Amino acid sequence: MTVVRDVPKQLFIGGDWQDAESGRTLSVDNPATCEKLCQVADASPGDGRRALEAAVAAQAAWAATPPRVRSEILRRAYDIIIARTEDLALLMTLEMGKPLAEARAEVAYGAEFFRWFSEEAVRVDGGMMTAPDGRNRLLVTRQPVGPCLLITPWNFPLAMGTRKIGPAIAAGCTIVLKPAPQTPLTSLVLAQILTEAGLPAGVLNVVTTSDAAGVVEPLLRGGQIRKLSFTGSTQVGRILLAQCADTVIRTSMELGGNAPLLVFADADLDVAVEGTMVAKMRNMGESCCAANRIFVHTSVAEEFASRMAARMAALTVGPGTEPGTDVGPLIDVVGRSKAHDLVRDAVKRGATVLTGGELPEGPGCFYPPTVLTGIAPDSAIIDSEIFGPVAAIRTFETEDAAVAAANDTEFGLAAYLFTQNLDRALRVAERLESGMIGINTGLVSNPAAPFGGVKQSGLGREGGRVGIDEFLEYKYLAVPVGA
Repeated sequence: MTVVRDVPKQLFIGGDWQDAESGRTLSVDNPATCEKLCQVADASPGDGRRALEAAVAAQAAWAATPPRVRSEILRRAYDIIIARTEDLALLMTLEMGKPLAEARAEVAYGAEFFRWFSEEAVRVDGGMMTAPDGRNRLLVTRQPVGPCLLITPWNFPLAMGTRKIGPAIAAGCTIVLKPAPQTPLTSLVLAQILTEAGLPAGVLNVVTTSDAAGVVEPLLRGGQIRKLSFTGSTQVGRILLAQCADTVIRTSMELGGNAPLLVFADADLDVAVEGTMVAKMRNMGESCCAANRIFVHTSVAEEFASRMAARMAALTVGPGTEPGTDVGPLIDVVGRSKAHDLVRDAVKRGATVLTGGELPEGPGCFYPPTVLTGIAPDSAIIDSEIFGPVAAIRTFETEDAAVAAANDTEFGLAAYLFTQNLDRALRVAERLESGMIGINTGLVSNPAAPFGGVKQSGLGREGGRVGIDEFLEYKYLAVPVGA
């Protein structure tokens, strides 16, 4: 296809498109067909070093670039992305699988991070005060933290890139970007777009690789990277944190989730079902903030489950490029097998399948929307991030029991609750151990809000007014009064 053909397939280092030094390439596959879309350069540790050297060389000049210039580059990139919505959406659908409607929504969402941080670039401030003893003026300034390593996942190829690249550019940091090997094409196009928008050579460098550990670890241990931003699994996040410790690298981590969703007896079931469908089925359930554990009050559980099963069964599964598709394929056969294994384990332990639950025939990594009830406490699905279109429904009797069950996890990224009682909504939200709470809504992501979690779901926040803070250091100057 033209959109795939037109994407550069090389590494982007120091403003130039370059082959991997080894000449190796990696395959990018279409999960709807399991067929190869194209090959892209497969970087080695040496390529990673060259990318970092380019970022280090560009850092001083980029930090000295006026904020308004950085702002306007991001704004131009935003305009280009919006103008090319259809091509970008199709590219994401081909390499990741999501339906075109969802891909278009991601383009709008992802582009907004560039617009948001274009506005934040000119609002970085400091302060001045007189010391309490009157002897010094205390000046506080803010400076870019320095060269950054940004590691993005495959599930939101454009938005995860813009959410990290936007604040780094706005703050005056240079970047080495390592996208997921499953979905590198969107990141390579972002490099094209930012270059077209006027980003100087060396500010953004993109390294695609199948050897993430081999490329990343030397960069973190070398002493030149001053900031790591990672979105991915908690298991990998722990490894990266340990590697960052040696040189005390500043980190922000958006890690795994096990989001609870609570439906109380007084919930508006129309709102609750609709919100749960969004929280569960956005991106085919392949989202860290997807509703993973659904708890429903016993008095409304049967009706809620019946409505959910009807809604899920009515969804159309197919290639994301086909009109009318609601649910595209999962990212690969490993992801599909994981979802199916969790369903089979739950059924073996007594769960009832209301809809779905069977592997379809034919090519592609498809899995049917599935609803389970009667989940046994020892089922693996309770403690595993499903990352698929499977709604596992359990019941509760009391508010305390619901909150205790919701918090019974090492994760704390997102949570959702449905009730028409405002006091309960605020009370329960305050008790839930999650960084983001959706009250009577299944969608919490917003570029203007701080995205991130607590416990083992990560460190730091992305987006919102605090998103740029992750890329800035405070510097304090003491100036004697009268000097």
